[in-house]
Amino acid sequence: VHLVESGGGLVQAGSSLRLTCTASGHPFGDYNMGWFRQAPNNEREFLAAIRWDGGSTRYADSVQDRFTVSRGSTRNTVFLQMNSLKPEDTAIYYCAYARIGLPITPGGYSSWGQGTQVTVSS
Repeated sequence: VHLVESGGGLVQAGSSLRLTCTASGHPFGDYNMGWFRQAPNNEREFLAAIRWDGGSTRYADSVQDRFTVSRGSTRNTVFLQMNSLKPEDTAIYYCAYARIGLPITPGGYSSWGQGTQVTVSS
């Protein structure tokens, strides 16, 4: 499975961004997807996850009120809508592919994208 994130960039605080994750090489099928981020000198942080059919989602408390995960009309696309961005949201954002459930730890995911940089200026 090959995952590619897009949609990152430099924005001002209070702005919105929508990240896209596109899969290739193997259909999503029944697999589930997650979003993580990693800032310099920090561990990789869980943000959100969505079940293969879009029927269930899971969020980190820290972003639940501002971020929304969703699936596109085709099974191989997942989005992360980020609103009211803050400078502390600055990080590299990754999507990942899980075989079972909606894990909140990186070890629960078997494939990762290369990441997309999000920078929020104050």
